[in-house]
Amino acid sequence: VQLVESGGGLVQAGGSLRLSCVASGSTFSVNVMGWYRQAPGKQRELVTAITSNGSGTNYAASVKGRFTISRDNARNTMYLQMNSLKPEDAAVYYCNTFPPSGNWGQGTQVTVSS
Repeated sequence: VQLVESGGGLVQAGGSLRLSCVASGSTFSVNVMGWYRQAPGKQRELVTAITSNGSGTNYAASVKGRFTISRDNARNTMYLQMNSLKPEDAAVYYCNTFPPSGNWGQGTQVTVSS
């Protein structure tokens, strides 16, 4: 499975971005998926995850109430709506299965200016 993230960019604190993750292959719809992020000098961390049919989600405490994960299995696509962005949200964001496989995409950079 190949994963391609997009939608990152530079935004002011308080702003919003919507990330997309397009997966190739036929197994997307059966996998629990997650968004991860890695800030400079820090370990990659799980931000949020969603069940295979989208009925269940969970969020890291740091993003709860601000970020929303969703998926469209017909399009093999997962989304991350990020609102009220903070400088500490700046990172490279990746999508992957949960738990993650070793197959990481290139990620998409999110930069938040204060």
